[in-house]
Amino acid sequence: MTTPALLPLSGRRIPPLNLGPPSFPHHRATLRLSEKFILLLILSAFITLCFGAFFFLPDSSKHKRFDLGLEDVLIPHVDAGKGAKDPGVFLIHGPDEHRHREEEERLRNKIRADHEKALEEAKEKLRKSREEIRAEIQTEKNKVAQAMKTKETRVLPPVPVPQRVGVSGGDPEDAEIRKKRDKIKEMMKHAWDNYRTYGWGHNELRPIARKGHSTNIFGSSQMGATIVDALDTLYIMGLHDEFMDGQRWIEDNLDFSVNSEVSVFEVNIRFIGGLLAAYYLSGEEIFKTKAVQLAEKLLPAFNTPTGIPWAMVNLKSGVGRNWGWASAGSSILAEFGTLHMEFVHLSYLTGDLTYYNKVMHIRKLLQKMERPNGLYPNYLNPRTGRWGQYHTSVGGLGDSFYEYLLKAWLMSDKTDHEARRMYDDAVEAIEKHLIKKSRGGLVFIGEWKNGHLERKMGHLACFAGGMFALGADGSRKDKAGHYLELGAEIARTCHESYDRTALKLGPESFKFDGAVEAVAVRQAEKYYILRPEVIETYWYLWRFTHDPRYRQWGWEAALVNTAISPFVCADWVGLSLPFVFRYLYLLFSGDDLLPLDHWVFNTEAHPLPVLRLANTTLSGNPAVR
Repeated sequence: MTTPALLPLSGRRIPPLNLGPPSFPHHRATLRLSEKFILLLILSAFITLCFGAFFFLPDSSKHKRFDLGLEDVLIPHVDAGKGAKDPGVFLIHGPDEHRHREEEERLRNKIRADHEKALEEAKEKLRKSREEIRAEIQTEKNKVAQAMKTKETRVLPPVPVPQRVGVSGGDPEDAEIRKKRDKIKEMMKHAWDNYRTYGWGHNELRPIARKGHSTNIFGSSQMGATIVDALDTLYIMGLHDEFMDGQRWIEDNLDFSVNSEVSVFEVNIRFIGGLLAAYYLSGEEIFKTKAVQLAEKLLPAFNTPTGIPWAMVNLKSGVGRNWGWASAGSSILAEFGTLHMEFVHLSYLTGDLTYYNKVMHIRKLLQKMERPNGLYPNYLNPRTGRWGQYHTSVGGLGDSFYEYLLKAWLMSDKTDHEARRMYDDAVEAIEKHLIKKSRGGLVFIGEWKNGHLERKMGHLACFAGGMFALGADGSRKDKAGHYLELGAEIARTCHESYDRTALKLGPESFKFDGAVEAVAVRQAEKYYILRPEVIETYWYLWRFTHDPRYRQWGWEAALVNTAISPFVCADWVGLSLPFVFRYLYLLFSGDDLLPLDHWVFNTEAHPLPVLRLANTTLSGNPAVR
């Protein structure tokens, strides 16, 4: 199965590729057995087990059962004649060996009684009708379902919620800017209302066909990806009625016990990130509860020889696999490297260090590995722990890994020095080997592939302008000014990729080859799927410089998006529009709306609060670090 060319994968993620068929079948057995025969097989297996336990109990002449009381000590038997230890023979030294013989006989009698009881139960079952057996099976199913529901509704430990600083407001003083911000809010409401009418509960909406849709990254289930992804956008815009509609749907319908194979990366950044952001903004416990329920479903993906997670996992069975096209079954750097922010918050909110330990294990493993030219390849085999193809990119397949190193440091209130060191090392290698300037003076980020630099930059890599600006403060050798300027140069290059097209929309990727600069050459690169990275970079540069050109460029992109996006992308509302509108709305808001010293945005633009040390010491929450 080939991913549609216009699939709206936004944020730091994989470019559209041929995904191929799943590596294992999704079908039910074609042969059906009667419930009575199945039950008979189960009972037969149980009876066989009873007989086996009876006949293969340890021979009392060779081994003695023992308790763990202080008066009894189990020691290897020493043959006095040989003076050597026989590890297979043990003697029990204690005051009452007779008591052990009686205990052994009691256990034998119990097994005989259990065996006879099992036979009687089997006879009783076989006397029952098909309807009675079905009723018993359904009763057992209900018990299991109730037990699972009880587990899902477990009470989480109390933790101090970080201060909700700047979750509303941000009204600009300038009337013209305020008018533009209101227009962006109107655009968001228009998109939401049409999704509410034509695609409610579906992951996405096809606006031309006016029907719901779902991409393969979420399986075939209706998980309401658009609803979850849009909650924080609705909240900060003050669209509280729409927010409450989404909350009610989540309370009544969002169910993760479905037989769906999903992308661990996409579900983490969109669902867990979106639910956590909605919780921190609104304080509504349902969002925290749902985030934790889903996170537990993702944990089986880490059951690999190295602890590097699979790309895909079935939410019901826990079976994981990787994309067939990804360098001989490798995991992808931008996927397993983009879990840290959400998983640290999960440990903070639950007191369960499992999530924190999972992502820290990934970090430790990467630190031990040799990196060619100091660069991280995009592929890592989860079975062998070795790099796959030597392909390095700050665009698709690699991008958000670097972003999360920086943001782990910021989210820790700048105390995670290990993350900052890894980020600085990576950026120095990127600047040395991948960042170049074209003949026309445009700074771009190429890709290292097969031992040489490919002078091509993807739209996904345009996020790096904002990343360099965000990481300027705290950089090595007092180079804050340098990295802020580098971010501005990347923003200018990406703006040129928009401005040099007929529709003023940036292509999926663009070349810097001879006289061709910031232009898509191949037809397969000449499309736009509402990617938000350029607007993201405009916003960060605006926050740090207040240069009016970034608002001007953002407004140009907003107008074009509004006018033609329904006609250039068949799947527009579901995955990218809330993301685009978040950054546009922030671009035309005051700096007091979600201030960057209190909030860190995940790669899907979901705001998560900085975890300051004072907030992590509440009794009952062991996730102190």
